[in-house]
Amino acid sequence: MDIENFFSDDFGQTIVRFFICLLVNWSIIEFFYYRKSNRRDFYFTFVLMTVAIFFLVFFMMGMERGKATMGVGLGLFGIFSIMRYRTDTMPVREMTYLFLIVCLAVVHAMASDFGDLALVDIITVFSIWLCELKLKVQHSKLIQYDRVELIKPERYDELVADLESRTGLHILKIDVGGIDFLKDSVVLKVTYEGGHNDSVNKQFTVRKSQWREV
Repeated sequence: MDIENFFSDDFGQTIVRFFICLLVNWSIIEFFYYRKSNRRDFYFTFVLMTVAIFFLVFFMMGMERGKATMGVGLGLFGIFSIMRYRTDTMPVREMTYLFLIVCLAVVHAMASDFGDLALVDIITVFSIWLCELKLKVQHSKLIQYDRVELIKPERYDELVADLESRTGLHILKIDVGGIDFLKDSVVLKVTYEGGHNDSVNKQFTVRKSQWREV
């Protein structure tokens, strides 16, 4: 196979765009997302979504660039719809990165100008860097708490101090869920700042309408 001719035809340029897309998305996942979240499951998902969506969009469009059809539009709608495939609720930060990864894969699959792609990639990476630099990572977890008397608004400082001493977390906000006076316990949703991930688990089920901020 003539290497020069391969990279000059449409499919050869597509392979080049694919590796550029994979490199950009991997850099975003590795250096921005994973360093703060340490979620290997989403790392796995984001990388494979990049590969699958890039080639899906490319072959839906056919081998001729720039001739998007209504079928492609419906296909793209289906791609974004699969973000609801999960059974557990995806945290907002993970959902944002997933949306971003999908968008970049689609853009790289449909674009034909490498200069435009470079500009899009630079703007995207810069925007992520700026947001991650300015915003602190917050996580949430549900805690079954035994000191019901501390959930009163006037004793909020005592509640925070007690939870921080027990958990070692820097607590930012506390929401009160279901209260069980028979067992003298309450379910608290604790939002805290941290460099590691502890997402909200599903051990306790509390409807959204039941939560109230202390």
